[in-house]
Amino acid sequence: MPRKQIILLIFFAILSSCKQEKEVTVSMQDDVAFLASDSLQGRETGTPYEIQAANYLQQRMKEIGLLPKGNGGTYFQTFSFKPKKDPHSEVQFVAGDSTITGTNVIGYVDNKADKTVIIGAHYDHLGMGGEGSLYADGEAIHNGADDNASGVAVLLDLAKKLKDSVTGSNYLFIAFSGEEMGLLGSNYFSKNPTIDLKKANYMINMDMVGRLREDKTLSISGTGTAPIWAQVLNANNPGFKLVLSESGVGPSDHTSFYLQDIPVLHFFTGQHKDYHKPSDDSDKLNYKGMEIISDYILDVIADLDDDAKLAFRETKNESEDTPRFKVALGVMPDYLFDGKGMRIDGVTKGKPAAAAGLQKGDIVIKLGDSTVVDMMSYMRALSVFEEGNATEVTVDRNGKKIRAKITF
Repeated sequence: MPRKQIILLIFFAILSSCKQEKEVTVSMQDDVAFLASDSLQGRETGTPYEIQAANYLQQRMKEIGLLPKGNGGTYFQTFSFKPKKDPHSEVQFVAGDSTITGTNVIGYVDNKADKTVIIGAHYDHLGMGGEGSLYADGEAIHNGADDNASGVAVLLDLAKKLKDSVTGSNYLFIAFSGEEMGLLGSNYFSKNPTIDLKKANYMINMDMVGRLREDKTLSISGTGTAPIWAQVLNANNPGFKLVLSESGVGPSDHTSFYLQDIPVLHFFTGQHKDYHKPSDDSDKLNYKGMEIISDYILDVIADLDDDAKLAFRETKNESEDTPRFKVALGVMPDYLFDGKGMRIDGVTKGKPAAAAGLQKGDIVIKLGDSTVVDMMSYMRALSVFEEGNATEVTVDRNGKKIRAKITF
């Protein structure tokens, strides 16, 4: 073979090698940048843009080396449903006219083990806004970088890390559709599983894990669903300020698995002013924080690898105790605050709190005649008021007590 041809062959071999190397080194930041790009128009369930995201996730799972575990030998599990007219009714999974079709994307690592760990994160979002949006200025692309491209990026990162390193369990990775419409994808999978759910050891859910704060506060729900959770989470903690909640029921996809008597955990870095708004963009995420969270989850999984199947434990449904209220203060609570009172994480313009001069960082310690010591007592205090009522609110602002008049 002529020397020139040999050189060309070597060049193309190197070029091919570089391309392959580039494929396997896709970062979490790359995954978020694609999923939260304007071109995907907010990944609303049932739209062509969600299908584009599903195709991307399918390709990423292939590159990582996950086996397809959807329907018919594919990575996809589709489900069709009619949109709910009554918000309190259950969704009907049906085919036919006037239905929407969602697509779960499912990959699998088969280690021929007796137990399977399920790792999930929803990839759908709000599209151009609509129901669920907190944006008041009309239609706009809701990119959902934190909610929940962040969780999907951590899911893919864990798939890469777990594939060949921790082999005592099988691993099922699910990117759920339809979460924003009512946990639809996880609900459907839990009732139409593509594995034997009797082998499911536990389920880990990542939903909004992209905004780890400087103090490293990390919320983990579901810690009461297995007796060992608190011990394992604390033993492997690399320095997070953990805020633990026992309930297995919450507003994310782990709930669907808890209701099938499977132990669950939900990882969450907290609410923020960009939640369900067009401003939830990829440049605002803490990627180093996501890396630390991914490593933490990996350590927890590895710690349990040689253990027997976890014992499931039923927990109290905290949402059943939530008071119903007719008015709103117009603030975003800091759900990661573990001090006394309710700390304000954001104030909405034009609402009662803004009119009263309340600020981000204020800690509500009294509302009307009620002392506020936590989120639940704040909601109870708020539930007694109706539109048109006026009262006094007391906040702690940098150690100073400030009183203000509130009109609902």
